Order: sequence, then structure tokens, then C-alpha cells
Amino acid sequence: MKLKLDENLSRHLKPVLAAMGHDVLTVADENLLSRPDTEIAHAAKDENRILLTLDIEFADLRKYPPGSHPGVILFRPYSLSPISVNKFIADFIHHADLDNLSACVAVVDPIHVRVRSPKKV
Repeated sequence: MKLKLDENLSRHLKPVLAAMGHDVLTVADENLLSRPDTEIAHAAKDENRILLTLDIEFADLRKYPPGSHPGVILFRPYSLSPISVNKFIADFIHHADLDNLSACVAVVDPIHVRVRSPKKV
């Protein structure tokens, strides 16, 4: 699966996810640090990458409705220490079927995974 890490995630997460077989880019890889969310979302869409983030703005269904992008996964861990966040995300990615989250907006916390799928027409 092709993934993009938002700038609020540790660069040390990239090799962990790559070792799981994912094609991973960070916003730093593409010189998108400190760029507006819309530019980051646009780059992820152009590259057909699911965006992994801690930024709640990307879960705004009015701005990023399901089906308008390759997918957004917002992580809401209890602890925001880089080591805890990396472990939380790596554990989720290891066990998740990311194909089922394609084009969706998912919010992942330690207890729940809430998924908004594209509307059926």
C-alpha cells in the first residue's frame, strides 16, 4: 500500500512501515513541511497515497469527504510521545486491512476504529 506520513509524525516511522512492505513517503521527502493542509492532501491524492496523520483537520468530512481522496487515517493515541505514537500506528497498520480503508476517512483511537466510507450512489 502507498502511504504518506504527515509532518506531525516521526520520520522514524517510515522505515518501520516500509519494512512491513508499504511504499512510504513523508511530507519532508517532498519538501512539503509547513505547507497548508490542502497542499499535503493534494499531493497524497496525486500520488494515490493514504494519508496518515495526527492532524484532526484531515478528518473534516466537509473538506475531505470520503471518496474524494485515496484515504485518510487520523490517529488519536492516548500518549503523543513519539515512541508511543510510532508503536500505536505500526501496530494498527500491521493488523489492519488497508484496502478496506481506501477512499475512506478513518479515526483510530485505542478502543475504536470509526470509518466513514464513500456514499453509495
